[in-house]
Amino acid sequence: MNSPFPGINPYLENPVFWAEVHHRLITAIADSIEENIPPEYRVAIEQRTYLSDESDSVLVGIPDVSVFTKQSSHQDSAAISETSISDGVTVMIPLPEHITENYLEIREVSTGFVVTCIEVLSPKNKRSGEGRKAYELKRKQVLASLSNLVEIDFLRSGKPMLVLGEFAVTDYQIIVSRSITRPQAKLYGFSIREAIPVFPLPLQSEDEEPILDLQSLYNSIYNRARYYLAIDYNQEPVPALKPEDALWSDTLLRQKGLRTKLLHI
Repeated sequence: MNSPFPGINPYLENPVFWAEVHHRLITAIADSIEENIPPEYRVAIEQRTYLSDESDSVLVGIPDVSVFTKQSSHQDSAAISETSISDGVTVMIPLPEHITENYLEIREVSTGFVVTCIEVLSPKNKRSGEGRKAYELKRKQVLASLSNLVEIDFLRSGKPMLVLGEFAVTDYQIIVSRSITRPQAKLYGFSIREAIPVFPLPLQSEDEEPILDLQSLYNSIYNRARYYLAIDYNQEPVPALKPEDALWSDTLLRQKGLRTKLLHI
């Protein structure tokens, strides 16, 4: 069964699904590119790791007060017996989390030179914290190099990456930054009602550039992973849609026989 949406399926932005979607999409892009680039290149799946800082959790485990043991005296025992012990309140302490994010590099086999870096943004990249800091550092390094950058943002929530100039704000965007045209870059913006744009994948200037059809890959992932069995289209997606898009989505899902529940906006 195909996804009922023409482009991005907003239900797959839910954190319940997104980590798996991200993993499958990275792998599908790598496999697709490998079939269409010159033999002097290879596609590598790389990893970026960092320690999350949710609620300053990196500070957990550093005590403000250290407790040492000593031999108790008779007076100590007597004092304890006369003092009532208070019941504390059980709370949860956020713990630091090791995060691993995958991205792609198209490398020249003979030299190891990174021709193009491909990033699929995660929720942590789009909100304040170590995830965004780690990605912004990587982004700056790529933009200051001779490598091309393809940045894919299939998430409506969070703060988009910095782009200068006048352009329409859209639900999703793909940025293609070629090293030879910087600081100019191509931005492909699209809404939940539109298909994912098809665009040429930048390589080196003398190479013929393959066409990257992310929509076909995305649809294939939806079917192979059988997300249609896991999604309840009678529920609203997470994050929620804008009211006008929620009405459009409701009509679309009813036309396809995937929703019977009344819509509440």
